[in-house]
Amino acid sequence: MHSIPQRCAHRPRSGGLVVPWVTLIHDGHAALGVLDADRTLTAFRRRLCQICGQRLDERCFLIVRPADVAQGCSPEPAIHPECLPYTAANCPMLNGTATHYRRSPVLASHPAGRPCTDPSCPCPSRAPDAGHTARSGSPADRYEAWMIRTHHYRLASLPERPEMPSGISLDVPILRKRVLRTAPLAPDLHHLMDLWNALMNGS
Repeated sequence: MHSIPQRCAHRPRSGGLVVPWVTLIHDGHAALGVLDADRTLTAFRRRLCQICGQRLDERCFLIVRPADVAQGCSPEPAIHPECLPYTAANCPMLNGTATHYRRSPVLASHPAGRPCTDPSCPCPSRAPDAGHTARSGSPADRYEAWMIRTHHYRLASLPERPEMPSGISLDVPILRKRVLRTAPLAPDLHHLMDLWNALMNGS
């Protein structure tokens, strides 16, 4: 059991677990596993850790799936090296407890299971875009943590929306990689990962 990082000592708890800074909060309840789109955007632009909400230091980790390699960017904000072990140990998607992505749309009701009946509530507009829900019901992916120097941190965006970050570019020097959870790779993604590793290793 990893202890709570000192950086996260000020963070609120839900069920004894640290509530990440980018988590959607609705009516005082944390929807763990659901990103708040506004906070996610702020974390991208200000180079904040998605867990503690503090500025990144000299090095940071990016959470990467094979599909992210294909897109060339990590769609989640970066994480401090100190915050990663606790996150990897307690996030169901990273520690292997969750075998599949959630089936229901993030806001079909309230994501924490508490239906929102307030028509003036901003929660639907604060939910992440379709990219975060497209994997609904699918088996969990392989997850890796890639360490980069923060001065190489560069945001990626879609051509049709250059002003809106879609993630953190993976086309930067990678200091090291750590496998967080394993999963079978589709043949095309397996080939892509092999090519990427060959490029990163200079072979």
